[in-house]
Formats: sequence, C-alpha cells, structure tokens
Amino acid sequence: MDNQFKLWIKDEMKAISVDISEKQTEQFYQYYTMLIEWNKVMNLTAITDMSQVISKHFVDSLTLVKAVPELLKSDSVTENDDRLKVMDLGTGAGFPGIPLKIVFPGLRITLADSLNKRINFLNEVISALGLTKIETIHGRAEYLGRDGAYREKYDLCVSRAVANLSTLSEYCIPFVKQGGYFIAYKSGNIEEELLQAKKAIGILGSWIEDVIAFRLPGADAERSLVKVKKISGISMKYPRKAGVPGKEPLK
Repeated sequence: MDNQFKLWIKDEMKAISVDISEKQTEQFYQYYTMLIEWNKVMNLTAITDMSQVISKHFVDSLTLVKAVPELLKSDSVTENDDRLKVMDLGTGAGFPGIPLKIVFPGLRITLADSLNKRINFLNEVISALGLTKIETIHGRAEYLGRDGAYREKYDLCVSRAVANLSTLSEYCIPFVKQGGYFIAYKSGNIEEELLQAKKAIGILGSWIEDVIAFRLPGADAERSLVKVKKISGISMKYPRKAGVPGKEPLK
C-alpha cells in the first residue's frame, strides 16, 4: 500500500472524527486502485488524483456522521449490528455506500444504480473487499420506489446524485420508513434550492429537520447535508413514472 495514501486518508478521516483500522485502510486503497483501473475502460469518475479521491469521494462519503452522529458510537460499528438499513440511490461508483460499509460494517446497505456496467464494477469491489450484508440493484428509482421489496424498507436513504432537491426527494423518500431519514449530499450554497424543495418535501410526507454546512477536509469545497425526516406515509402515485420527476419537479 502507498504510504502517502495511508497518511492522507487517516489524517482526513480524523478531521471528521472517524478512526479507521489498518484493515479498513487497506480496503480503501484496494477500492482506490480498482476505481482507477476500471475507470480506464468505463466512465466511473472524473476525479482520479489520489488526494482528490480521498477527499472528494472517500471522506466526503463519511461526512454522513455529521448528520447521523450515532454511527460513531462503538456499538454501531460491529459486524453483528443490523439496526440501520441504508439505501444508496444513484450510487454510481459506490459513493457513499461502499465507504460507509467499510467503516461501519454492521450497516445493511443496498446500492442502486440505473447502469448495469456500474453494478458489475460494484459487485467486483464487494467481492474483492470481502464485504457482507451489502447488495446491488440495477434499476431506475421510479420503478424501484414502487416495488414492495424496497418501498418504505429503509431507515436511511442517502444520495450524492446530481439532481435538484425536489427531484431527488421524489426519488428517495419512497424508500424511507416512517420516522426514517433521507439525507442528500449537496454543495455549500443551497438556500434557493431548499426554498424550492420545501413544498415537494411536504407533499412527500416529510420535512427538513436540519441542514449541516461544513468545509470538506483536504479540499477547497463547501458542503451541506440536508436531513429530511419522513413523518407520514405517501401516495402510491409517487414516484411518478420514469422521467417525470426530473422534467417536472414537484412544486
């Protein structure tokens, strides 16, 4: 393993109060090398510099602890802890789901993406890293969100997908149990987006409980986590048919 990688990732993880073991550091390095190798033949990420992958993919994924601090409790990181079931929607190259699984192996994680070639990559990573209690699903959010196997089955739905908050809420909230949370990873300045999304989030039986703004360690980037709590069930007409949430966000 590259010594510089080891130093960078441990220092930046500590900056967000996350300590990682030698095994976890090795898993992150293996994940990084697979990401770079597969990226040569398919479009997984525009970020390939080692330090930037650490900051903008790995550490950024783990900033979820700012919105869900109970993850940092020692009894929440063991292999046998099945309390939190997490949907990572639009996971792409596995962010934030795989970094979360590496650090908190007790999480039960589902990685969903609409491109099968990404799912193939994720399955290879899961196998190579020896991860358990993690599954991949190929499909569009509009269809998966109506499927009884996934609808309202998750304590958390997280997403780093690039979409406005209104659209992303319609994709993600149907997966969340009543009393659970949808948490969106966003850039720093989102005031206008929040205002535009409030009505949509209300229609979807939820409300914005908190917005956590911070600077990403190791990168010149302002970030925000939007923490949305689901307080009631929602109509089966949501999510609407494929393509509609993106073209006509709820208002």
